[in-house]
Amino acid sequence: MSATPRMPTAEEVEAYRRDGVVVLRGAVPPEWLERVEPAVQRAWEGDGTADLSEMADGGAGGSGRFRAGTDHWRTDPDAKAFALESPLAGIAAALMGSRSVWLWEDSFLIKAPGTAEDTRFHQDLPYFHLTGTQLATFWAPLDVVTAQTGALRFVKGSHLWGREFTPTMFVSDDPITGAPGEAVPQIDLDGPDVMCVDMEPGDLSIHDARTLHGAGPNTSSTQWRRAVSVRYCGDDVRVAFRPGLPVSPFQVVLTEGEALSDNASTPQVWPRGA
Repeated sequence: MSATPRMPTAEEVEAYRRDGVVVLRGAVPPEWLERVEPAVQRAWEGDGTADLSEMADGGAGGSGRFRAGTDHWRTDPDAKAFALESPLAGIAAALMGSRSVWLWEDSFLIKAPGTAEDTRFHQDLPYFHLTGTQLATFWAPLDVVTAQTGALRFVKGSHLWGREFTPTMFVSDDPITGAPGEAVPQIDLDGPDVMCVDMEPGDLSIHDARTLHGAGPNTSSTQWRRAVSVRYCGDDVRVAFRPGLPVSPFQVVLTEGEALSDNASTPQVWPRGA
């Protein structure tokens, strides 16, 4: 769909593996953002997202809403093209050092102007029925993102702590009932290891699924914060069903302990045409 994609440099690969997060500036060609943006709009206007503001501590307090959904690629052709055919899969292979890459899921994360809810610090891995080290979350904004509008914050190096934290409801500290793990520690937002990332459309943040991260509220009265997130898996990932977490109809066909393979649940996206 475009010219030669912008692949990570050796320094960026090193940063990803050392810090558990890296930001690639200008990595998403404009035509791919134009392709996926209508899918995000359709999800917002239809029933493709859930209202997370309703689950926040004390209820929604702002004029805006925080809405999110998953698995849009299964029903929307533009979301499917972005997850399966964009340059993201090749970047995932390079960063993770994996011969092959499989798609796990995508999600749309939308904070309208005036959204009071922050996204609590969490790891992605405890929400997945997976285990392994080669799992990466890609986050591509459709709008300019700053600390005011809900920029992502990462705890650098936390993917190497060897700890797994209990999944919560994202907008509160309430744990998912029955899910294993320890409570997320208090994070000093001004600490030396906390990285706050301002981004523009075309930029791409990629973090290890074990990296602690969160995001602030969108306190702007005019600026949206829309983002597309895609989660990819590498060679060492195995199926591991987790207590307390729902199992989607697409995951019931998976077998505990198996490696991922090219099927309707986990399509192989790299190498192309494999």
